[in-house]
Amino acid sequence: MGNCLVAQSGGPTSVINATIAGIIEANQLNPIYDHVYGGLNGIEGILAGKFVDLTNLTEFQIKVLKQTCSSALGSCRYKLKRDNAADFEKLFAILEQLNIDTMFYTGGNDSMDTVAALSQYAKEHNITKHRFVGCPKTVDNDLVITDHCPGFASAAKFLATVAKTTWLDVNVYTRQEVFILETMGRDAGWLAASTVVSGIVDVLILPEVEFNEEKVFEQVRKCLAEKNKCYIVCSEGAKYPDGTYLAAAEAKNDGFAHAVLGGAGQALKNLLIEKGVCERAKVQDMSTLQRCNIQCQSKVDVEESAKLGMSAHMHSADPTFTGKMVAVKRTEGRPYNPTFFTVDADQVANFVKNVPSEWILPDYKGMTKEFYDYVTPLIQGEPELIMDSTGIPMQLKPFYMK
Repeated sequence: MGNCLVAQSGGPTSVINATIAGIIEANQLNPIYDHVYGGLNGIEGILAGKFVDLTNLTEFQIKVLKQTCSSALGSCRYKLKRDNAADFEKLFAILEQLNIDTMFYTGGNDSMDTVAALSQYAKEHNITKHRFVGCPKTVDNDLVITDHCPGFASAAKFLATVAKTTWLDVNVYTRQEVFILETMGRDAGWLAASTVVSGIVDVLILPEVEFNEEKVFEQVRKCLAEKNKCYIVCSEGAKYPDGTYLAAAEAKNDGFAHAVLGGAGQALKNLLIEKGVCERAKVQDMSTLQRCNIQCQSKVDVEESAKLGMSAHMHSADPTFTGKMVAVKRTEGRPYNPTFFTVDADQVANFVKNVPSEWILPDYKGMTKEFYDYVTPLIQGEPELIMDSTGIPMQLKPFYMK
């Protein structure tokens, strides 16, 4: 038998390691591969020859790995460019040296592009020994074809919880209060939209809907007139009609030529005060908290992530299986019970799944029942966490730190 290699790329989530754990566990139950190697820091680390052997993790280590947030193998923002033959030649030489049959790459849009690029290179050079499988993850939930992405549900549950609890805090005072919660979501507003599950959002600003100052101000004024309070949720990707970002800080330096955003909430606060819409406003930017919080993990999310890894491992037993991503499908009209299927990675890479326009209420008033029906089954349950001696959730020491 040959070996397999697992690696992670892009922004972490609170359940990304559950997918890796699923692959390791599956291979212990059905040893398709002699060794399960972990590539440290994604493609960047693999090219640098950084690996760890994960084959014989104990049952306890696998359990803790499933509840460990962030990327236990480390991540990267390294762009594998198709015209850079040197990278491809070096990487395939490393795969040959390690006797790798299958490389599992866990990540978002750009990671699926890496899977597509590697499989394309192998096909063009008549290389059948090495195969490539994508495992989706992204809190942004913006990968096409799959019903949803592992990692999104836990982030959504966390944000809805934060919205409800901060709303309670805002309402303790009799004075006028405007509270702005800023979420991630450069191109798609799934995370911001998920806060409506809390039942308290007054104004919802998504990348899918052009930011119209006067209409937003009108909704805020109306809300303040009715109850002297207004709770706003704003995605970092909020845009003006001309496509420019509301965010105060825009750059293009994440390694993939994507805008790195931050400051939409602060920019909105400044506008509201400058235009005299409100007397004061407070901004809460969720930043990395929304993707690494494990106290609000969704049990559905954790279990799906692990099962997806096991499904990827099972599919890889087919010697012709390559250039694919394992995706999630739900059966409509029945109790939530997802299944897994596969799709060509190049059908996913470089596309963005936006929140359906028909699920968005007009005038920034929130989401329709269809959205609630979509997201609510995903955030059910809480996994039973293993605590350490200090009383906080146990986390496996990252492999790149050992």
